[in-house]
Amino acid sequence: MTPDTPSAGRELATLGGGCFWCLEAVFEELAGVESVVSGYTGGHVAHPDYAQVCSGNSGHAEVVQVSFDPAQITYRELLEVFFTIHDPTTLNRQGNDVGTQYRSAIYFHSPQQQAEAQALLSELAAENTFAAPMVTTLSPAATFYPAEDHHQRYFRNNERQPYCQFVVAPKLVKFRQRFAAKRKVK
Repeated sequence: MTPDTPSAGRELATLGGGCFWCLEAVFEELAGVESVVSGYTGGHVAHPDYAQVCSGNSGHAEVVQVSFDPAQITYRELLEVFFTIHDPTTLNRQGNDVGTQYRSAIYFHSPQQQAEAQALLSELAAENTFAAPMVTTLSPAATFYPAEDHHQRYFRNNERQPYCQFVVAPKLVKFRQRFAAKRKVK
């Protein structure tokens, strides 16, 4: 499988909610997810690298592109996990990660995904789910660029790294507690 081309019977979801290492670690454990690729989208520079994205000058967001089996997990369920593991109320930041590349964003791949995402955003806003207004953007999927190889499976390969212990691991714990029944069987 390559980015932007899911295998037969699969769909793509492209989501930005802070550092892609956090999102990737969680979505890799979710039943129904075939693959997770960390990368960049939404900018104006072709084939950006990590330094260009981190500079804020390329316009890209750090995202994960998730290939999933809609017979096992719905797009809405993916979005429910997404809204549990990041703060959609902070503009261009997640914790100490600050910059436009850390924006909360949903990049839809179909009119159905757009409608489902908009419906969930509206529900969350109407229910005052968060203490502050949500700033999550909803945009059509743009060209996706996979991040460099050392960013793929980052948490799995660097669990002891301080960022992973203090930022990624707590998000995994929260996910595992709230969505235990939706985790892959190992």
